[in-house]
Amino acid sequence: MITVIEQSVQARLVATAPKVETVPVTLCYDRADPFAVRMSFPAPATLEGVEVSWTFGRELLEAGLDCPAGQGDVRVRPYDTDRTSIEFHAPEGVAIVLMLTAELQRFLERAAIVVPPGLEHLYLDVDHGLAELMRDPH
Repeated sequence: MITVIEQSVQARLVATAPKVETVPVTLCYDRADPFAVRMSFPAPATLEGVEVSWTFGRELLEAGLDCPAGQGDVRVRPYDTDRTSIEFHAPEGVAIVLMLTAELQRFLERAAIVVPPGLEHLYLDVDHGLAELMRDPH
């Protein structure tokens, strides 16, 4: 059974310090972290010159396809009939990424096969999480 999915998509960077217009972005969903999605940007598209990943809620991505969602570091909203805008807020500035809504929907559909929305709690390893919290650091 598949527990991790990755999907490469093209993203158009609207606001970014390095002048890169379109970059390949990797979306990742892992059943081990069932509430989250990870979006990774290649080194040429980042201020640091190294790959950068942002992790945020799958529910935020789903909600932002239909209406503005998010109030923190990551905000998602429809941009036009075909594209979705994802804003990443960091101390260095704001990056706005436009992605085809159909590609995001395809990714979310694939993630829903791995863990159906609303059933994420069934895939949490609570015992392992508690053990990590209770672990003696010495």
